[in-house]
Amino acid sequence: MNFFLLQVQNAVDTLVNAATTQAVPKKEMHLIDLLMQAGWIMIPLLLLSVATVYVFVERWMAIKKATEVDDNFMNIIRDNILSGNVTAARNFARNTANPVGRIIDKGLQRIGKPIDSIENSMENVAQLEMYKLERNVNILSVISKVAPIFGFVGTLVGLMQLFFNINATGEYELSTIAGGIYTKLITSISGLVIGLIAYLFHNILSTQVEKAVNKMEASAADFLDVLQEPTR
Repeated sequence: MNFFLLQVQNAVDTLVNAATTQAVPKKEMHLIDLLMQAGWIMIPLLLLSVATVYVFVERWMAIKKATEVDDNFMNIIRDNILSGNVTAARNFARNTANPVGRIIDKGLQRIGKPIDSIENSMENVAQLEMYKLERNVNILSVISKVAPIFGFVGTLVGLMQLFFNINATGEYELSTIAGGIYTKLITSISGLVIGLIAYLFHNILSTQVEKAVNKMEASAADFLDVLQEPTR
């Protein structure tokens, strides 16, 4: 009987010790702490993230402004041309501060010349306007490729430092190694996230530029049709 009670007591003590061990609070991971522990490589990654947001917002606003065209713009131009009031049409196009207005203004300047000459002049202006819209957009494409590389470099440098310290000190506890590895991996994760965001932003802006170009082409085609309308 005493032997049985002794076994029960030992089992209870074992359960109590296990519960006490599990009750030890685990160390929580805070994102800010991990970013600070990641090292100097986070500075260029932070700059790349700021550049990504800045370029996207600046280009988005510029492209959005460039695509804001009055629905009656071409109707007003058409009425002025058909009535012979080219000066009024030019003033209206010049006061329309967007790529479509500048393209139509160039076409109005060339009225009286062959259609091919007018079309070529408008295409030259359209190419310049498209260049303005695409300005700095490729920066996002570069960031989408560079940011992950910076992240991987930061992780590799951190791992080299970790193993160098282990070799120098002879301390190779599992907790030390694991802590050093997951801390250094934050640079790779940050680089991949920044690269992914930059890639998405680049595609969004490219789509908006294509829409703006389509509007310019449609307006130019309508203008050429108006010039040939009186002769039909």
